[in-house]
Amino acid sequence: MREAFFRLERGDRVGLIGKNGTGKSTLLKLVLDQLPPDAGTVTVEEGLKIGYFSQFSELDGSRSILDVLGDVFAEVQAAQTELEGLEARMNEADTPPEALDALIDRQAELLEAMDRLDGWDVDRAIDTALTKLGFTEAHRTCPIDALSGGWRNRASLAKILLEKPDLLLFDEPTNYLDVAGVEWVETWFGSFQGAAIVVSHDRAFLDAVVNRIVEIENHHLHEYTGNFAAYVVEKQLRFKSLQKQFVHEAELLAYEAEGIASRREAARRKSGKLGKRLSRIRKSKGPRPVDRIITEIYGGLRTPACLCEVRELTKGYGETPLFSSLSFDIKRHQRIAVVGPNGSGKSTLVRVLTGVEEPDAGTVAWARGQSFVSYNKVLEDLDPTDTVLHAVSALPDSLALTATRKAVRRFLTMFQFSELDLKARIGTLSGGQRARVAMAQCLLSGAAVLVLDEPTNHLDLTSTQALHDAVV
Repeated sequence: MREAFFRLERGDRVGLIGKNGTGKSTLLKLVLDQLPPDAGTVTVEEGLKIGYFSQFSELDGSRSILDVLGDVFAEVQAAQTELEGLEARMNEADTPPEALDALIDRQAELLEAMDRLDGWDVDRAIDTALTKLGFTEAHRTCPIDALSGGWRNRASLAKILLEKPDLLLFDEPTNYLDVAGVEWVETWFGSFQGAAIVVSHDRAFLDAVVNRIVEIENHHLHEYTGNFAAYVVEKQLRFKSLQKQFVHEAELLAYEAEGIASRREAARRKSGKLGKRLSRIRKSKGPRPVDRIITEIYGGLRTPACLCEVRELTKGYGETPLFSSLSFDIKRHQRIAVVGPNGSGKSTLVRVLTGVEEPDAGTVAWARGQSFVSYNKVLEDLDPTDTVLHAVSALPDSLALTATRKAVRRFLTMFQFSELDLKARIGTLSGGQRARVAMAQCLLSGAAVLVLDEPTNHLDLTSTQALHDAVV
């Protein structure tokens, strides 16, 4: 970013958007004073209580999430403990009257503090947060070190929301949340009195919670009033305004050119060249022929009508059944969505279908010679020393090996990979950029079935749209 000016007032709900790698997370770290600016200043009001939710949870240790959330209400717990002690002393028969008066005064102070801190509702608040974020009893009591990365993220989110900070810094808060969890967070924002900066690629979430959009584009911040839907409209108007300004400046240049040489020659040569140049620029700024790009890549891909047969599939853990006697087929051209609340077995079903886990009963039979590719596995297995261009064509049956070089590069352009990006090492990329590499690798893999578990986590809005265009 260069010469960025930004001001946040109480009650502001700012949606911070931009392509992967443009500096959204960096801006949050500047506010947190975790990074120093190269130039300029970042001023935060003294005593401001900041809550920061990162894409990657920093919670760990042998304590449970219930223990951690209990610490959030340490002042309430201390008041409750003291009230219990006061009540015991007040019930003692030998307590002198003057001491009893002092105990009653102190009790009144503590009761007032409990009202101010909403201390009578702590247990219900903790239970509501954990329930809406999908925590089962087992997740609540097990050590945080035993939780997966996704569950740790949810634990961090619960802690921050219960702390009620003055300023919330949210970096992809809806990743790993089911629909009910996202809706609860949206409702929670309705009663939040502080300010928030939200980095998210979830358009519906931004529509529900923000009142300003700040976009990082071309190393600068551009502000738009309203939610994401209003931003889309306002940005279109801004582009039209810039286009009109460009046309006007082009006309002025053509007029000046006419004054330098012969009017007739200038009109024939300079204006003609200028018109062609303007036409080329307009063409380059217009929408890409996405359908043609997709057809060039997938045109030669052939698959049978039935790709996989699932019969009487059953899976559970211990005494907890997740699903039983599932029977269905996966057929060509189908787009199957697996939905349900957190903990209902969606990811487990995917792992069983792809052979990562064995079913308790039933069978999964893939058509002979047909393959599937798992986005999450591809993302996990990316080689940090590999280049982007080599990674996206590394699989043995990759469509990048049979398609034309031009078609592949145009396909990668849809995912915002420039010629320079294609030579970059994966280890130097941001989390969102690595997600784009994995997604492009999956889409070019040549596999008959794409297995996508939370595929839009870490993808920016443009890449999400490219994924939509490729699979629909």
